Amino acid sequence: MYIAMNRFRITLGKENDFIEIWKNRDTFLDEVPGFKQFNLLQGPTDEECTLFTSHSIWESEEAFIGWTKSEAFRKAHANAKPATGIYLGPPKFEGFKAVL
Repeated sequence: MYIAMNRFRITLGKENDFIEIWKNRDTFLDEVPGFKQFNLLQGPTDEECTLFTSHSIWESEEAFIGWTKSEAFRKAHANAKPATGIYLGPPKFEGFKAVL
């Protein structure tokens, strides 16, 4: 099992805008071999931002890498539009292999 996460720091007051972006996007994940599950998670809010993470579960790291090189990945990201004022910097990727 492999878990891929992107952490997003979202401007205070823009949380619902960010959630709507994710609700309305086509991910095409179901077309990709090895994909198991996706969640968008909301974390804590501090004086600067609210933390979110996209959390996907894959059969293996190789399956995830295959997704990043796939036509489905290109389609999912083709219509990404700049969301000015929503993001405080780029997302931070974190990948984890299951060891137990």
